[in-house]
Amino acid sequence: MDAGTKKHARMNNLTELLPGANEAIQGLIKAAHSAGVPMAVLELAHMRASLINGCAFCINYGARSMKKAGQSDERLWTVAAWREAPFYSDGERAAMALSEAMTRLGDRSGEAVSDELWAEASKHFNEKQLAAIVLWIATTNFFNRINATIQTPADAPLG
Repeated sequence: MDAGTKKHARMNNLTELLPGANEAIQGLIKAAHSAGVPMAVLELAHMRASLINGCAFCINYGARSMKKAGQSDERLWTVAAWREAPFYSDGERAAMALSEAMTRLGDRSGEAVSDELWAEASKHFNEKQLAAIVLWIATTNFFNRINATIQTPADAPLG
């Protein structure tokens, strides 16, 4: 496809086709955002999973959300290589590591999320916050798989 060709999704709006789906999805989002986890942590975890999964829509949406929330270009540009970038707190790093582990379940031989990784995340977040981060990463992977399957373009309208 050349640069001038507009890509379209395979279906217009999955949630319109399945009554009740949007309400269920919104419930997951509301629950994940209810535990007092800093928005930057959730956005970084979302962006890391979306980059791993190659979800163009979620990467674009996440980048726009991060910019709207005042995140720096450096923080946005280096999510894919966060280990080598000095722009993140230890808690943010723990959330991105957890996002990677949860997203790459099949790449592990043994525990999907190691005890060491869980212990590191537990240093920065209480149990309710960890539950919210785990739910948010799982929800992000849910979105990534839907968007990749129906080929949602990066610039598709939300909803």
